[in-house]
Amino acid sequence: MDRLSDVPSVSVIVIVKDGEAFLAGALASIFESELKPREILVVDAGSRDRTAEIAAGFPLVTVVPQASRGIANAYNEGIAHACGELIAFLSHDDLWLPGKLDVQVEYMVRHPHLLYTVAMVEHFLNASGDPPPGFRRELLDEPHPGMIMETLVARRRVFDLVGGFDPHYSVSEDTDWFARARDAGIPMAILPQVLLKKRIHGRNATLESNATNKFLLRAMRSSIARKRAAGHRR
Repeated sequence: MDRLSDVPSVSVIVIVKDGEAFLAGALASIFESELKPREILVVDAGSRDRTAEIAAGFPLVTVVPQASRGIANAYNEGIAHACGELIAFLSHDDLWLPGKLDVQVEYMVRHPHLLYTVAMVEHFLNASGDPPPGFRRELLDEPHPGMIMETLVARRRVFDLVGGFDPHYSVSEDTDWFARARDAGIPMAILPQVLLKKRIHGRNATLESNATNKFLLRAMRSSIARKRAAGHRR
């Protein structure tokens, strides 16, 4: 990164609730890049464990008590508090790979027309054993493109263009957001490097298959409706 001038500032948003088991590892992984963020905003949805204490032990961290409810609103509140030109995201139970910020920020500096990038993700089982019900075991076999929040690095103005995250989605709010960005023609790139290790354990919110399938279907229907409406306007 030192060979690039005018490197943009980065805000990292970490959303969490009762995350003491994994939070320290997630926060430590943010510092495994040469580029350090301007700030790390830990949006805490009313944790009753040591989450806030653990977060406060790391540099650059501000704990933001979540004022509303739900994952989508946690992201929206984090974005509202963020000061960086770029915004990145991490869940309390996942790990960025070393150099993640370096790779994505450098790519976006070299390609200023891009409004966001994502990367490849490697899923791994927590030490507790077998995947929970609803998890697709084939995801453990090889890395996959990560159209998910934990790989996203976005220019903050993209949220003015696409909008925030829809709180009507209790899960799959990221699927809806990425679909809206795609339908709006937002320029982006999927980088070929594996930059995220996604932990699979019994409390993954997105693995509640019935709820996830319901909201995925809603996101797809909304995307189809947007495309039809765009076609009628032509």
